[in-house]
Amino acid sequence: MTARSLRITEATQGRLRRLNLMTTLPPLVIAAAFIVAVDAHTWWHAVILAPGVLAALVIFERWTADDVMRVALPCSIVAGAVWPVGALVTASPNAYWGICTVGSLALTRPLRRRRLMAAALFSYVAAVGAARLLVDQDDVSEVLITYLLVPTAVTVVVTVLTLLGERFYDIVRELEQSRKREAELAVIRERVRFANDLHDIQGHTLHVVKLKLALAQKLVSGDAERAKRELHETYALVSDTITQTRELAYAQRRLNLSAELENAKNLFEAAGIRVRVTREAEVETRVSELLGLVLRETTTNVLRHAQATQVRITLSASGIAIVNDGVPGDAPPEMKGLAALRQRVADGGGDLVVEQENGEFTTSASFARSVTTSSYPPEEAR
Repeated sequence: MTARSLRITEATQGRLRRLNLMTTLPPLVIAAAFIVAVDAHTWWHAVILAPGVLAALVIFERWTADDVMRVALPCSIVAGAVWPVGALVTASPNAYWGICTVGSLALTRPLRRRRLMAAALFSYVAAVGAARLLVDQDDVSEVLITYLLVPTAVTVVVTVLTLLGERFYDIVRELEQSRKREAELAVIRERVRFANDLHDIQGHTLHVVKLKLALAQKLVSGDAERAKRELHETYALVSDTITQTRELAYAQRRLNLSAELENAKNLFEAAGIRVRVTREAEVETRVSELLGLVLRETTTNVLRHAQATQVRITLSASGIAIVNDGVPGDAPPEMKGLAALRQRVADGGGDLVVEQENGEFTTSASFARSVTTSSYPPEEAR
């Protein structure tokens, strides 16, 4: 597993852990307190029941952290001991609650003989409940219902529901990892697109250069003047290719904002991210290229560094704003690629701003309506 895949898993596990702790732990604590209050007729009854309750709460907390196996054995021993003592000594029909909870959660981990372990759990709960007949034979039917049928049935139902819930969380983890893999694939597609652009620039040029040099070599002795022209054209072609390659490397080739917008939508949707595009006005031609650069760089950053579920893109006449959720941490990440664009936007008379607030990250670029986007001084541009 790569470091990034590990971070993805940890992030997903963290969200599921917080969800479980907030929604399930409070009812468990209330149920535990209720069981002790109802079944404990004296203080020493509470002392006997408390370890089973605590074992159940401990293993649940570890289950939310995906660390059940570390505490499964000791918690099973403690909870398993409380049930027979509660059933035979303190007459506590609910003392099975601890082993029911511990056993069902322990079975969620990958086990070679899960069915056998489940059968052993159910049989143990039933056998201890039936053993109550050894000390209480006044009302056999009530003993069988209270100590045998109800505990066994509840344990079976809780175990089945727990296993189904664990399967649900496994699906959530798989979907999260699949979404991140799609995001990584989208970034790879973007890199392939860059490689294709580079190939288009250099591949054709090198082939033409090869042909021209071969022609010049043939002409050098018979037609020196034409050979000289061929070499001059070759030199100009190579110089132009160097310029185009430099522009491509620094993302300075002229971009079509509409094409970049369509590409961003396709990348986000491929990564399972919802996209909403709002056009408040028709984008001015003079700022279109720089806005396309900002959109391209921001798209890559969202796919690589965020855990976004939705992105909002807003276009105005002279600006763009990209807002995404799923931002890790409280502090804004380093701008990196956007840092280089900030200077270019500033040179064009604009302002590039990144902000993080309420779990959302905003990248916005805006230009003064009367300022040209050329990076050259006005007199030089003319």
